Amino acid sequence: MIDPLFDFTGKVVLVTGGSRGLGYQMVRAFAARGADVVVASRKLDNCEAVANEVRALGRSALAVSAHVGKWAECDALIERAYAAFGRVDVLVNNAGMSPPCPSHEMPESLFDSVMNLNFKGPFRLASQIGHRMAQGDGGAIINISSTGALMALPGVVPYGAAKAALNAMTVSLSREYAPTVRVNTISAGPFLTDIAEAWDPKRRHKQPVAIGRPGNPEEIVTAALMLASPASSFTTGALLRVDGGQQ
Repeated sequence: MIDPLFDFTGKVVLVTGGSRGLGYQMVRAFAARGADVVVASRKLDNCEAVANEVRALGRSALAVSAHVGKWAECDALIERAYAAFGRVDVLVNNAGMSPPCPSHEMPESLFDSVMNLNFKGPFRLASQIGHRMAQGDGGAIINISSTGALMALPGVVPYGAAKAALNAMTVSLSREYAPTVRVNTISAGPFLTDIAEAWDPKRRHKQPVAIGRPGNPEEIVTAALMLASPASSFTTGALLRVDGGQQ
């Protein structure tokens, strides 16, 4: 039996970057608790594979190939989601990237790519879907940010700046679409997603955080479920750190 506070039966959840890493874990968690899910990422085959897993759980799923750093593709994703389900109850802005590059060597094209995927696209999705939510029955938006917005992050400065913008966007949109749309941020720390494959092996076992290790991707789940559910009905404009006690 699903706890009523975390029962998403009949709800529609859209997750960007939903085919792997943290996004994949959130897709699985929402579907296991009754939600129908829109799985979006660049590679359609990967989205379809995850959508099939959702269907195997008895839920409906829509796989969409979308580069959410481009507004035209954001708009196409939104239209496909609403055409398939008629609404979106929960939006999880999870897609992102943080390619390392010395600041003085960064080409404009890479700077733009980082800003587009981590901030420009999430703004478009949150503003357009948030507006529709506010005109309807409300909803919840969760922006997946990073501790990189809260600490020194040499070598990936545009990434940290984009995530800081995402944090600020959360606070402003939580007021703009209040009271029926709640907008919150999860500030994620070091997680063992595909990005960790490039880490030094020691970093995959030990991190300079209070808990002493990186997070496993499934450890993002409870934070996302809470912020999307009635359990957090009085929580909006908040930043929830899920980072193992990052300093």
